Amino acid sequence: MEKKIISNRYEFVYLFDVENGNPNGDPDAGNLPRFDPETSVGLVTDVCIKRKIRNYVELVKKDKEGNQEIGYDIYVREGAVLNNENKKAYDNLGISVDGKKTREQQQKLTKFMCSHFFDIRAFGAVMTTEINCGQVRGPVQMNFAKSIDPIVPQEVTITRMAVTNEKDAEKERTMGRKSFVPYGLYRMEGYISAHLAQKTGFNTDDLELLWNALINLFEHDRSASHGKMSARKLIVFEHKFALGNAPAQKLFDLIEVKRKDMEKSPRAFNDYEIIIDRENVPEGITLLELL
Repeated sequence: MEKKIISNRYEFVYLFDVENGNPNGDPDAGNLPRFDPETSVGLVTDVCIKRKIRNYVELVKKDKEGNQEIGYDIYVREGAVLNNENKKAYDNLGISVDGKKTREQQQKLTKFMCSHFFDIRAFGAVMTTEINCGQVRGPVQMNFAKSIDPIVPQEVTITRMAVTNEKDAEKERTMGRKSFVPYGLYRMEGYISAHLAQKTGFNTDDLELLWNALINLFEHDRSASHGKMSARKLIVFEHKFALGNAPAQKLFDLIEVKRKDMEKSPRAFNDYEIIIDRENVPEGITLLELL
């Protein structure tokens, strides 16, 4: 049965927190947690969250033999050679890589990539490389996540009871540094366009998978550097019509996150209050609390 492409516009507010971990290291700053140098507000890039969504989808859509479910392959994944992924479309459609392609052939190549790769259907992709499969703007887009309060990145010295090289054997141990945030609650805002979904084929099953990924992605992304990270709130605004029933910023303003005690440094999610202004939800908007 053919899957139904989404016909409603969506916006969402996603809250997650970190405790004694580095949610998104900055390679330009020695892998310290990202932050705005003017305000000290912590940052997590959209690319970071999309990476975790991709990893979650790749995990849950794989069978016992390790094969990816048809339609849920991941285009941008660890170790992938993108030109090789693009060539799959040419091989499947019987189109030669060499030579000029007709407009119809180009459209078929792009459609193949959208139908086979979840992350292209959701986030889009630039596939205009040596093996050209076109360019797609995805319906699912996100802003950088920002911490509710300024963060204080810290570093601690750690030791390892082993050395890397034999010449250092008499040292008995090596020293290192670990960067982390004692605690930070982050807010990310996102958008889902019904019109762009029509172009990529992003369907209702994909949408449900996206919500599940946001709720569960940290459960399958544990590492020593990340510390304790948890999804805390996922609030979705569903529009009645594809064009939408209210401006996105008006909906985002309905969600307020406040610190309960302004004189105390926040160290847990319970130190915050989430206020949802349900009374002023515009007509034609359905507010859903998925987490």
